[in-house]
Amino acid sequence: MKQLIRGFVIAGMVAGCLACSRSAQEMPPNSTRYEFGDILNIALTPDSTVRRAGCFTDAGSWMGFTIPETDKWVNGFCGPFSLDNRIWFAQSAVCVDFLDGNGTLTPDSAIYFPGEVYIASSSNDRKIEQRMNFVNSSTALLQVSSNVAEGFKFTGKDWNSKVRLERGEQTITAYHPNGEVVQLTFMPDVELSCDGKNYVASTAADCQQMNVAVSFYFSDKELASGAQKSVALLQNPQPELAANAKRWEEYLQKVLRKDMKHEYDRVAVKSVVTLISNWRTHRGGLLHEGVIPSHAVTYFMGFWAWDSWRFSAALARFAPELAKNNIRAMFDYQWPDGMIIDCIYTNPAENNARDSKPPLVCWAVDEIFTHNQDTAFVKEMYPQLLAYYKWWYNKRDHDRNGMCEFGSTDGTLEAAGWESGMDNAIRFDNAKMLKNGNDAWSLDQESVDLNAYLAYECKLLKKFAALIDTTFDAPDYSDKVADYFFDEKIGYFCDRRLKDGSFIEEPACEGYTPFWTQIATKKQMEKALVLFTDTTKFSTYIPFPTAAADNPKCDPNGYWRGPIWLDQTYQAIKGLRNYGYNDLADKYTLQVFDRCQGLTGDAPIHENYGTHTGERLQASHFSWSASHLLMLYEDYGK
Repeated sequence: MKQLIRGFVIAGMVAGCLACSRSAQEMPPNSTRYEFGDILNIALTPDSTVRRAGCFTDAGSWMGFTIPETDKWVNGFCGPFSLDNRIWFAQSAVCVDFLDGNGTLTPDSAIYFPGEVYIASSSNDRKIEQRMNFVNSSTALLQVSSNVAEGFKFTGKDWNSKVRLERGEQTITAYHPNGEVVQLTFMPDVELSCDGKNYVASTAADCQQMNVAVSFYFSDKELASGAQKSVALLQNPQPELAANAKRWEEYLQKVLRKDMKHEYDRVAVKSVVTLISNWRTHRGGLLHEGVIPSHAVTYFMGFWAWDSWRFSAALARFAPELAKNNIRAMFDYQWPDGMIIDCIYTNPAENNARDSKPPLVCWAVDEIFTHNQDTAFVKEMYPQLLAYYKWWYNKRDHDRNGMCEFGSTDGTLEAAGWESGMDNAIRFDNAKMLKNGNDAWSLDQESVDLNAYLAYECKLLKKFAALIDTTFDAPDYSDKVADYFFDEKIGYFCDRRLKDGSFIEEPACEGYTPFWTQIATKKQMEKALVLFTDTTKFSTYIPFPTAAADNPKCDPNGYWRGPIWLDQTYQAIKGLRNYGYNDLADKYTLQVFDRCQGLTGDAPIHENYGTHTGERLQASHFSWSASHLLMLYEDYGK
């Protein structure tokens, strides 16, 4: 099947090397991307009401495209879709037909490869193939070819009613009142007509191959600087297409193993595709490029702190510059007191500074260093990392005993739940807020995961300090955390109440953290293993839920009160591996790969999954889950 798909695509390339194209694409015949056809199902023929969609997008672009549905076929890729403002500029900005055609082309195939989409349609013995690749964050190149030299005509379908079209010498430009602009650039021998509402572009009668540049800009200023680049692209597209192919080949070669089944390779490739699809270049208040949680939903068009740390840890393996910039983007908004705020957006007025997020950033920086030996980045970040670490002890240690609490800057329980990252977790059901200062409040309980993360951050900060020959001058309570939070009565790690030091005996995913950070003792792991392997608690159909399955408060669909979050599952499995339980770790990893619905197929990776069913829950195309699936894939069998 792999060879069949590869041969099919290469045959299309050969057909595209004819007639009126000045330069044809030359793709390596053994490109790995063609072994992973239909990596995701993004079939959607949209109308103007659709604001949630998984798209084909790449290179940090803020525009996306879908593949038309077979039963609602339009003969072109659908879009572009503005990922920030959630509007479709058109159902399809570039539809193609033969010069003498009458719209009777019917679909033959539609395939999403990593970094490329492909569709083919035919009418009798005449066939048109289309493929699209992003050449940079502004522009996607559409290549159209046919098996006959009978010319093409292009037009748009169902343009947004607010869009105004203008014709240039080689361009059709679509202006939206929000300031965003889409420009279509055609080759010089194409005839253009436009009435302000739609356009027609006609080639020579013997044309068999044609390229179109589809560009997306945030303003007229960007349009002015980008227009000539599109003209130059059409004159010589080969270098940009070769760069795209090289970039994707390197992504895949850096993560794929030679000893895994193809279906598990698909999990790794889908994880890479998900992370790159959620890559956004700098725009507005986002001063560096980074990765959003999901491009498919309306409320995730920004960067979140601990999400970013997780994404960067995974990206370190195959896209280290993006990993570094993803971290820099959050630290662009570091407060003078060291705080890293919860999340940032293109419009800074929407940023949330009511809380921070769990401290995992030194782990992300260490992953970047481990995979790339980038000492310069460690040196650049160290002062800011140290300031953030100290902030926790200055603003989130109510009784000054060296054990910190989650909290908020505004004194609300809501924001404190957000700061934990586990918004509605069972352990917070009876929590109250305590004031530490004018802009600092704590929950009235000390959290085991927070302090386990801080112990790990402390260890890594000391490593960084030695690496760059500087001094670590911050609190270190890391040797006290494990014993302090281990409840001998139930044999598990739990939060503790500030009032009387009692344990909050609601065993849940926060108890996995000391094993992931390796601060737990071997004896503590042996005791906790009883719960880990209990099918009524944590060894569920998909292993390691966010709350013990036998807790009466557990809800398998309850966000952080029972469903599977793959970061937590990853931490539990990695914890088992850290303490020598590799067979168990491998067993649970395969349960994740085999039982999470659609993971080895063409379904998108989701935010969370049903504990007892593996059903897909909440947001699709989710970077967080993709990051940890990639790490599970990497660790399997080791």
